[in-house]
Order: sequence, then C-alpha cells, then structure tokens
Amino acid sequence: MKSCLLLFLCSLFLISCRTKDNNFKPRHFNKVDIETVFEDSLLSIRAIEILDDKSLSFAANNNTFGLFNPKTKLWKTSIQKYDTLKLHFRAVAHTTEDFFMLSIENPALLFKTGEKGKMDLVYREDAEGVFYDAMNFWNDQEGIAIGDSVDGCLSVIITRDGGSTWNKLSCDQLPKGLKNEGAFAASDTNIALIGNNTWVATTAGRIYFSPDKGHNWEVFDTPIVKEKATEGIYSIDFYDVLNGFAIGGDYTNPDTNAANKIRTIDGGKTWQLVGENLNPGYRSCVQYMPNREGKELVVLGFKGIDYSNDSGKTWKHLSDEGFYTLRFLNDSVAYAAGAGRISKLQFK
Repeated sequence: MKSCLLLFLCSLFLISCRTKDNNFKPRHFNKVDIETVFEDSLLSIRAIEILDDKSLSFAANNNTFGLFNPKTKLWKTSIQKYDTLKLHFRAVAHTTEDFFMLSIENPALLFKTGEKGKMDLVYREDAEGVFYDAMNFWNDQEGIAIGDSVDGCLSVIITRDGGSTWNKLSCDQLPKGLKNEGAFAASDTNIALIGNNTWVATTAGRIYFSPDKGHNWEVFDTPIVKEKATEGIYSIDFYDVLNGFAIGGDYTNPDTNAANKIRTIDGGKTWQLVGENLNPGYRSCVQYMPNREGKELVVLGFKGIDYSNDSGKTWKHLSDEGFYTLRFLNDSVAYAAGAGRISKLQFK
C-alpha cells in the first residue's frame, strides 16, 4: 500500500512539473530601449541597488555615491571623505532601513547610513592583499561581504546586527582557498542568496556554498574556463534553490565563447556548460528576469547586452551598448550601470 501511494504521489509531482513547463510561454525580445538617467564621465559605476521604495542607489570611484528618485527623476550625489584616501566602491547593499557601501583595496572601508544623515564607518580592515568584491543581505539583520583570499582563505565578513558590526570568518571556518583565489569586482554579483542559502563564485571557477547563512561552508568545482588569472566566474545568480546560472570568460579576450557559461539544476552541487562555442563571450553580469520561471536571463558587459529565453542554452544579442552591471525593476525593465553612466533598460 505504501509503495502504491508513493508511486501515486510521484506521478502527481511529475504531471505538475510537466504542466508548469508546458504552460510557460517564452517571450522573444528583439531589442532593448536605453534611456540614460545619469552621466558623469569621471565615474566607473559597478555597484547599483534598487531600494524598497524603487529608488536607485549607486557607489563608484572618486569617493562618489548617489540616489535617484524615479518619481521626480532627480539625483542626489555625495562625496564620502575619509582622511585623504581616494575611495573606490564596487559593492553596495541595503536593508529596509540602511544603505551600505564597501571600498576595494587596502584599507577596506565599509560605510552604513548614519543617524545624522551621513555615512558612518562600521568596519575597517588593514591587511596586505585585502580586496572586497561583493556584498548582500539575507534579511534586515544578517548580511555578508566577500573578498579575495588573505592568509590562505577567502575573505568573508558577516553582520548579525543589522550592519552595525561586522566580523571576519577565520580560515578554519571556511574551505581551504586555492592560490590567488578571489572574486572579480566587476559587477557586485559574486554572491547569490535564496532564503538561508548562499552561493559565492570565485576567480578559480569554484562555488562556495552555505545552507545556513554563513555558519557552515562547502565548495564545488565547475567546468568554467579558469586557467588564466583573468578567467573564471565573473557573475552568478539563482532563480530558486535549485536553478542557477553563472557567466565569465576572459575580459582580455572577450569574444572567446568557450566554457564561459554554466548552469546548475541541483542547487550548485554540479554545473554543466551551456551555449558552448556560442555567443555571448565574456560578460560581467548575469541576472534572471523576475517571475519568468528561471527560463529568461540577461547578461551584459562592455561588449553589449544578450538575452536568453531557454535557461541559457541559446542567446540573442540585443545591443552593442556596453555596461558593467544590471538590476531588474520588473520582468522587462532594468537599470544598468557602466563607464560614466546609469541607464534604464526596457526590453521589447
């Protein structure tokens, strides 16, 4: 009786899965309209964040950060001073209450929205080789930032109190790092979070995984190209706890399209090459389109924008316009940032 019931339930599950897949109707975007909403030729913008009220924040080089109100279409930009340092921010994040930005290089400086309308320094790290690449929050209290390896393991700092204090994990709490393993600070998309699950993509083509918000870790290898220092995974995104996608390649040889796109359907334990020897080549950012069952993705980089409606197997090149990073506002509108500008993208 138990075996019959189990068989019956499995049959229902398979039918429901087939029904879901069969009901999905892929869209066929042929172009993307690009409206520039911010320009500053002195800035390189690799970190943007859509806040809960749909406003857009960014942080960049030249000590600069800013906030865009889409209703008024007005920008407020500021300069973050700290001694005489020329700060370059490539990682931002937010909670319901606060905005965070993290600088690259030594010293690493992490700022949080302060009580008096200014940004407060909440974490500083001074060490040879320190270089932080990405940041994200699981919830309003708990967040994570990751950086290149120091003393034999990946740099991982975590907050459990809303970002007021941050603590660095020791190497005995993490998998052993490979020589020179780090992450590419190209688009602030080296970390993917779904629920309590965390995936971190590295220059060595590996995926660090934590099922419990950074308390325990394991690491998985991938078949992505990774022989050279400029190769590896540049960006990762997950649609749900099982389906994820990562892209990379070699920014010094951006047209090479072999072994630069990988997909997982088992939560990151195993990865398969997709779109092998097909364009696009190197891209710095990948994002799933919201509410599209994990089928539709967009990748972009300084060589343009590409779209897939079959989970990354095939791609359509939509634009030669170059950007570094992307965040979706809804299933067909996104913001993208790059060299000297931030633009609103409408996929059609």
